[in-house]
Amino acid sequence: MDGCHMCIDALKEDVLAKLSQMLDNSTCGWRQLATAAAKHPRFQCSEKEMTACSLHVLNAAGSPARCFLAHLADRRCPLDFLSRCLTEIDHREAAQLISTTMAELIRITAQPQSQHSRPGSRVLLTCGASGPPGLTYQWFKGNEEILDQTGGSPQLVLFPLSPAHQGHYICRVSYGERYVFSQWAHVGLVCSAGSSPGCSSSLFPGSVSGLQVVLQPQSQVVSEGAKLRLECQAKANPPAQVQWYHNNKPLPQKKTPVLEIPCVTTEHRGEYSCKVYNLYHEVWTDAAAVNIDSEDDSRSHPPQQTSEESSSAKNFYATDKVALLIGNMNYLHHTPLCAPICDVHELTNLLRQMDFKVVSLLDLSWQEMQNAVAEFLMLLDKGVYGLLYFAGHGYENYGNSFMVPIDAPASYTSDHCLCVQSILSRMQEKQTGLNVFLLDMCRQRNFNDDVIVHPGPLRVTANIVFGYATCVDAEAYEVKREDTSNGIFISFLKQRVCENEKVTVMLDRVGEDMGRCAITRGRQALELRSNLSERRSLTDPIQTSDGSASQSARNHQWAVAHDLPKSQCLHFDCGVQVQLGFAAEFSNVMVIYTRILVKPEEVVSCSAQLTDFAEDVDVDLKKSNQDCLIEAGSLGLIEEELPSPDVPSLYTRICNLQRLKKELTFTVCLHYTYSNMDEEIQERLPVLVGKPLVSKLNLHERRPTRSFSTNISLDSLGFSECSSFAFAEGPALSGSMSNASSFPKETSRADSPAKLRSDNVPEETDCPEFFHTTELLVSSKSLPHTQVNETSYRFSDMCNFHSL
Repeated sequence: MDGCHMCIDALKEDVLAKLSQMLDNSTCGWRQLATAAAKHPRFQCSEKEMTACSLHVLNAAGSPARCFLAHLADRRCPLDFLSRCLTEIDHREAAQLISTTMAELIRITAQPQSQHSRPGSRVLLTCGASGPPGLTYQWFKGNEEILDQTGGSPQLVLFPLSPAHQGHYICRVSYGERYVFSQWAHVGLVCSAGSSPGCSSSLFPGSVSGLQVVLQPQSQVVSEGAKLRLECQAKANPPAQVQWYHNNKPLPQKKTPVLEIPCVTTEHRGEYSCKVYNLYHEVWTDAAAVNIDSEDDSRSHPPQQTSEESSSAKNFYATDKVALLIGNMNYLHHTPLCAPICDVHELTNLLRQMDFKVVSLLDLSWQEMQNAVAEFLMLLDKGVYGLLYFAGHGYENYGNSFMVPIDAPASYTSDHCLCVQSILSRMQEKQTGLNVFLLDMCRQRNFNDDVIVHPGPLRVTANIVFGYATCVDAEAYEVKREDTSNGIFISFLKQRVCENEKVTVMLDRVGEDMGRCAITRGRQALELRSNLSERRSLTDPIQTSDGSASQSARNHQWAVAHDLPKSQCLHFDCGVQVQLGFAAEFSNVMVIYTRILVKPEEVVSCSAQLTDFAEDVDVDLKKSNQDCLIEAGSLGLIEEELPSPDVPSLYTRICNLQRLKKELTFTVCLHYTYSNMDEEIQERLPVLVGKPLVSKLNLHERRPTRSFSTNISLDSLGFSECSSFAFAEGPALSGSMSNASSFPKETSRADSPAKLRSDNVPEETDCPEFFHTTELLVSSKSLPHTQVNETSYRFSDMCNFHSL
């Protein structure tokens, strides 16, 4: 037997206890396991040892099976041998427990990342894994194994980089017969004008057409308000086309050899490059650095300052980026909301594009919100960018903002809610590099709460940004569609949030966009409060020291809350094999799907359905085991993005995983019929998948932690004047629209079947005539920015985030 195999003594105490309980029976238990194990002389127990195991039944807390497993552990019995023995005696539940445990012991902790670099450079692909000692690594390019000296290590080195290295790479981490794969990483070449012809992205490799850049754009320093001129020239046959880029983003309409900007501002600083291409080839020019000097800069800085020093003084980075997104919809004692599920999902995707670690949660109680914020604070550290987004009911008293949990009573006060400024004070204790709060909620007074609380002064850190969806004493609204809803704030924010601009500049533009929309003018205006003194952006890169202990701890803490069960293949007695897969819609919402992988010819039809969920699992039985994700109630997942989307599947959606107190168990019930029989036959297999996603954090438990229900006034922070976009020229809100009772009560958006589009899928254009009907705004997607500005909406088509 292979000595590198993991032994029984590597099992955790809770796993051993469950396994012993499964084997403490007379029909298919530890004695049958002993008979199967005895086929190998090393694990054969004497009669005296078997009798000693049996005597443990006389003890109230004794377990004969536990005693026998201890004998196997003393003999260094490998787990895979134990698994084979359990399969041999047909104890499937125990065998599945061992199989699941072994699979969980090997985990990918650092995925290899796609990279594009210039020819001749050094590219390093890294795959980090945790598990038992003796893990082996195998790298593959496509389906071919890489056999060089770095192909068997966690780091694959490609040097010098050449066209032959272009392609997709994956790493397999193995331990004995068990293995896991990393994600795919793509390696490509970024070709400059001087690169060899072989590195160009040729559509027709055999073509002899040439492409050569003869004039490169030049780096320069331009005074603010002056004219910027960059030029690129190329020789090509067929003639070349050009596309200018600013900080790796294409510039619309800038497709001529000469780039001219008549009046530059600080937003035009950065790197400019030009992509030159024709039918056969594509090359890039060298990057040209453009620095913008204002008059104040020229007077206050000595002329001998180098461009490198100036650039380094203007570039900022984060040691990490962490975001907590909370969307509360299904309130117990207040009007339910529709938009938070879409808003949280879309913002989650956008923040992940900017390398944020995102925790997205729906429908949290007071205790769950307290603990979620506490976990969020654990992910923060010195230099980390922290972002908190909340969509739901809220209010503002005496400059303090309060987020309302779903279990708040009808007449709630600050004792029932979470105070945003109290969270800010805790974030400052972590010495964060940037603190951003995006509050998509009402800011009206709560007349049930007259208490003014002052927990203590805040630090002067000059790195705080508050983006309010609406002004003081005003409400925030959502646009209703047929299947989905979006908050007005997110409808505009999602168009700007990924811009490489100072956070306050980005939010200013969002406010300006909202002000140009007729449906929001005079009713809802973004308000910005900030004391941010540096040009920090949400797109700033992450820089941290290699092997940082705090970075590793944050990665581990975040990974704990996003750990999905491994996909399983279940074998039934009739010969049918069923795949059990898992997908995360939010950090506390998971979808389980079943697929028939193998079906014998004599089986006419079969389906695998999930049943027997525990009482603390939130599953809508009417929407379980559905043929498509929409019918299952999932709005954030797309079937095409799941593995093998063409294979028919049944989907079941599990919500509120934060309330799961025990490990998730359920039964897979196989319904099938034979060709020569009319009656349906059922087979059932129990499944144990542990505690998935955020359920591991036990957010439902009461913890001895500081409350976030108290606060200090914002006015004491030393903010500059509010940059509030209150457009008075819009029509005033009529009295009939000023309270929630005038709006029809809406069911939760989670109850309406819908499909949330992927960020990269173009949205369709709705018929303008549709918006002149007397019904609510309806659409199969979120509200696009162009439609917000160009469509004639009626304010009666809106619903507010009513706070009281």
